[in-house]
Amino acid sequence: MLAAALIRKLEKFDRISDAERQLLERAAVRQRTVAKGEDLVQEGSRPSESLFLITGFAARYSLLRKGKRQITALHVPGDFVDLHSFLVKKMDHSVMAITACTVGIVPHDALRAISETQPHLTRVLGVNIAVDAAIHRQWIVSIGRQSALEHTAHLFCELFLRLQAVGLAEDYSFKLPLTQAELGDTLGLSTVHVNRVIQEMRAQGLITWRGETVVIEDWPRLQQIAEFDPTFLSLEVEPR
Repeated sequence: MLAAALIRKLEKFDRISDAERQLLERAAVRQRTVAKGEDLVQEGSRPSESLFLITGFAARYSLLRKGKRQITALHVPGDFVDLHSFLVKKMDHSVMAITACTVGIVPHDALRAISETQPHLTRVLGVNIAVDAAIHRQWIVSIGRQSALEHTAHLFCELFLRLQAVGLAEDYSFKLPLTQAELGDTLGLSTVHVNRVIQEMRAQGLITWRGETVVIEDWPRLQQIAEFDPTFLSLEVEPR
């Protein structure tokens, strides 16, 4: 099932009927593999289809003229990386594969048909866009008003819950296949500063990070430092 991770994520928002599951599976007309570092979507393009992650990590980003990069969103399996392109048409940013990725492809014609005939499923899909916006708001607050330690702790709390929601985290452990440079581009920090923050988190017994695996050693304390409230992720099943 191409859309299994997507459906699992949607089921965290509301109940999905068997007919709606079948519609989503039919809408995902094919899949493709994207190499690490390759763009899934390019700034200035006008996509005729939207992509969701089946496997891998992706990052939404913008580049400044001098080559500096800011990552403005991280995407995990189950996420649409550009569902909003169905509505806004011209992309004002790019999305790249942080790791090798497999993506499912949903033509905008299929999304248009769903929006015209399936009001409930349309609302549930709309929660994706609303949650993306909520995550952006949290990142703005973190980058503007939190210390580097608090901001990093908040990101780790967020990623853990998002991966747990699609069955990719357990026992407070999850994969984080980002380099410290990529993490710096996400947090708005230098690589040296990121390294210092990670060392501080280890010294405080908050996390361990070996290879691509992060283990949260003290979840309550990590939440406390981050002032983390998961409400913005909308991970409660409610009628939509």
